[in-house]
Amino acid sequence: MPIRIQDAAFDPGAELNAFAEVTDGAGAIVTFTGIVRSSPGDPIAKLTLECYPELAINQIGAIVSEAHTRFALLDEIVIHRYGTLNPGEPIVQVMTLAPHREAAFAAAQFLMDYLKTDAPFWKKETTGSGERWVEAQDADDKAKARWS
Repeated sequence: MPIRIQDAAFDPGAELNAFAEVTDGAGAIVTFTGIVRSSPGDPIAKLTLECYPELAINQIGAIVSEAHTRFALLDEIVIHRYGTLNPGEPIVQVMTLAPHREAAFAAAQFLMDYLKTDAPFWKKETTGSGERWVEAQDADDKAKARWS
């Protein structure tokens, strides 16, 4: 399945190695791994992601299908965690396999821009002063707009 929504941790290197086992006709694999961010000026203790896994799989599945066709991908996978994560832990991994690097890079960016703006996840940060919901960012909306 090209989409995994899970609460369990994953090993990005092992995921890439498994993904790269079948590369017939490919010229490029692009992988992006996002990690839970905690900046020195505004540290977080943990990040909690809420979602309905079935809804997330269905909605992300539609954009993965679009990416597959739009960029003539040979294969792709999206892994996204939910639950409580610590700073530095992998939260998302997108991998694309294409005949050429340009398509593989573009498809990975396309998928990440969608995941940052429209995927059905709700993020709450826990800090030393309490909890706060993570708001949408204008920069993410602008990045996604380039694909319209």
